[in-house]
Amino acid sequence: MVLPRIPYTSPFPAPTIHPSHAVTLPAAIRELTAFLTSAGTGKTLLLSGAGISVASGLSDYRGEAGTYRLNRSYRPIFFHEFTSRHAARQRYWARSFLGFPLTAEARPNAAHAAAKKLWEMGVLGAVVTQNVDSLHGFGDGMEVVELHGTLRDVVCLSCHHKVSREEFQRMLAALNPLWRQLLLDDAAVMRKVKTNPDGDVDMPGVEYSRFRYPPCPLCLRRHPELRVDRDGAFLEQKTGDVTGVLKPCVTFFGENVASAVKARAEALVEEAAAVLVVGSSLATYSAWRLVRGAARREKGLGIVNLGGVRGEAEFFGPDAQGARIRLEVPAAEVLKGVVGELRGRIAAPVEHEMQAELRNGLSTGLAG
Repeated sequence: MVLPRIPYTSPFPAPTIHPSHAVTLPAAIRELTAFLTSAGTGKTLLLSGAGISVASGLSDYRGEAGTYRLNRSYRPIFFHEFTSRHAARQRYWARSFLGFPLTAEARPNAAHAAAKKLWEMGVLGAVVTQNVDSLHGFGDGMEVVELHGTLRDVVCLSCHHKVSREEFQRMLAALNPLWRQLLLDDAAVMRKVKTNPDGDVDMPGVEYSRFRYPPCPLCLRRHPELRVDRDGAFLEQKTGDVTGVLKPCVTFFGENVASAVKARAEALVEEAAAVLVVGSSLATYSAWRLVRGAARREKGLGIVNLGGVRGEAEFFGPDAQGARIRLEVPAAEVLKGVVGELRGRIAAPVEHEMQAELRNGLSTGLAG
């Protein structure tokens, strides 16, 4: 079986800062503030990557302490592996079982909070994120498009029934008491283990063949021919048979981004006046093509990332059109700085408007 190549596991060339003087944090804050305000109210789309979640205790892939830099042998699971081999699913769910609590405990950091504040201020519009950690938040009015899905749920590959990841974690714990005990006995140790961006952990030398995982509960009732043991754990099926197989609601390597998600992300880029990339090297094609599309439409383009970025020479070359800004500063620090810069500017007009309304109301009342 020939697997797709994982793109850009080696470091990118060093970034070219643009404008060239924006090498200090104060200068970067001033330039990013000008970039965001020039695009217009709510007209900047935020595209975030794993780098924005590093301060929440999660790894990125290609940063200085990224998974591909520290572990040259690391390779995430591929879609074809997961759907074709029982052993591959055992390995994935065992590692994910240990990694999920660390992901579930992660909380939004200062960069997420600052991005949310900029949305509340009307500076940022929607968010398209490559991350599957759900740290941008939901249900508060800000649109978040998860380009590569989410770890919050698992979905059946045959009937598409969804189960929450927390419920699935309890099912895995019931089927694997020794692994559950490992989490309980070594909780302090496990908290020190770095979780990969896709939610699993590296466990060198561990045997996965005895790890058990359950089938989709609906398919188990509908398909009595499914092979399970006396505890309800999946036994090996016919090769390639995915009836009742549950998979995380994330896009694996070798799997296409959901068409509806892809269409919505493209529509948001089309509607935006500018795109701001934070914490991403744009190594994955799905994200890079969105930014390339914005650049070709001569929209504003800003990138805040520690380390080089795919397509950087094209995006910031001498022929580039539209507003351009390229910064290599910590995301949280520069975004917090922009919030501070804008707080006074945005609050003042609102205060003046309220004062004007009060004066008008008073004048009307006196005239009456």
